[in-house]
Amino acid sequence: MIDWTRRSEQKELMDDFTGPVGELATVLQDITRVNRILGGNKITVDAVFKLIGEFQKESYTILDMGCADGNMLRNIALEARKRTIDVKLIGVELSSDAVMLARKASEDFPEISYHIKDILTADFSDFNCDIVTTTLTMHHFNNEGILQFLHQFERLSTIGIVINDLERSKLAYWLFKAFSRLFIRTKTARIDGLISITRSFSRSELEAFAKKLPKLDHRISWKWAFRYVWVMRKQRQNNI
Repeated sequence: MIDWTRRSEQKELMDDFTGPVGELATVLQDITRVNRILGGNKITVDAVFKLIGEFQKESYTILDMGCADGNMLRNIALEARKRTIDVKLIGVELSSDAVMLARKASEDFPEISYHIKDILTADFSDFNCDIVTTTLTMHHFNNEGILQFLHQFERLSTIGIVINDLERSKLAYWLFKAFSRLFIRTKTARIDGLISITRSFSRSELEAFAKKLPKLDHRISWKWAFRYVWVMRKQRQNNI
């Protein structure tokens, strides 16, 4: 039985993935397909460009933590090109295989670079960025780890932070179970999708984390399909 009152501690298969690169690529393609169909990518892209519109600069450096195969960064790059906005995009990912796939898929995106680093332990002091983003990454960490990387994001960003992650919901769990039978090819992605939901967040849990960052202005919004987008801005009054 799933206890929906608290975050699950069950690990996802992808957290310790040791399969071949081809299998990893297929799993990541499944995840990308789900994000595209359910509008998950657009949530992050829209939030990033709303922040950009509020803070006028000649160019922007955007750091994506837990970038996987770089799909989100390519979405941001394409939107920036459409709006003729100059951006430098940096992806950070622990998996060297995922970074290899990201670099290959981003050969036509000179504005994107990738780094193999651990979000919690790496030294990012030489990363000067305006906006930090992370999509479907935060739920992989325990609460202590989440606070650690939120403080890291606060130090790194000069404009703000965009977090896109899942709502912990029984309805989302059962809808995803049905959805995955039609749109997800790999067993790993089907299993991890369900675990991800149980590891994810209630609004009150996100608000509790926000209170640990009193120097930022916070806005937490629910989005379809069962997502929260949490935008933090620098130099503003806290207003959840």
